[in-house]
Amino acid sequence: MSRLDESQIRDRLARLNGWRREGDAITRQYTLASFPDAVAFVTRLLPGAEAADHHPDIAINYKRVTLTYSTHSEGGLTEKDFEGASMADRCV
Repeated sequence: MSRLDESQIRDRLARLNGWRREGDAITRQYTLASFPDAVAFVTRLLPGAEAADHHPDIAINYKRVTLTYSTHSEGGLTEKDFEGASMADRCV
């Protein structure tokens, strides 16, 4: 999968709610009701991430979960990153 150009990145990012770009990655922080809810959210991400063979970087800080997507093998953002972000939003 090839890297997206700047125009494609802006277009796809505009379609997502709450996601922002950080260099060659996109990131979003979710705030859940509790620590168990945060862990459950991450668990719901697993099947889709495994099926796509594309996994976010995940940080859990109590009830906050921060996801970061970047296609490291391509050195930047690809369609897979935006598909992962959309999938994560559906898992909340």
